[in-house]
Amino acid sequence: MKKEDCIFCKIANGEIPSKTLYEDGDFRVILDLGPATKGHALILPKEHAADLFELSEETASKVLVVARRVAARMAEKLHCDGMNLVQNNGKAAGQTVPHFHLHMIPRYQDDGQQINWVPGECTQEELETVRREIVG
Repeated sequence: MKKEDCIFCKIANGEIPSKTLYEDGDFRVILDLGPATKGHALILPKEHAADLFELSEETASKVLVVARRVAARMAEKLHCDGMNLVQNNGKAAGQTVPHFHLHMIPRYQDDGQQINWVPGECTQEELETVRREIVG
């Protein structure tokens, strides 16, 4: 179901013009207006879900199929050296629009982007404690 006050719903459903790279019955893939690199795109489901936690399993199962299809075309046409797929959930994780979307960021050698994190350290015991918390 589309949410009337959601800008990504309006873009995904063609109510607001965009630079569309791909479209099918479930998704629209558009170029990002503030690209991290040349070809930076967003995969937008046409049905509203605020984030991964609200996304239906059916839509979730299709999003990587679309990403793979579009990424292959980007690699062929843009000659990128790699690809980041970035998906943020919640303000603390950097989500700025409350509509699930997957960033596709073509990477080029020495493009100057830093899409990384600082690896932490933990013991096997700490890992086991967290594992138990998650699985019960």
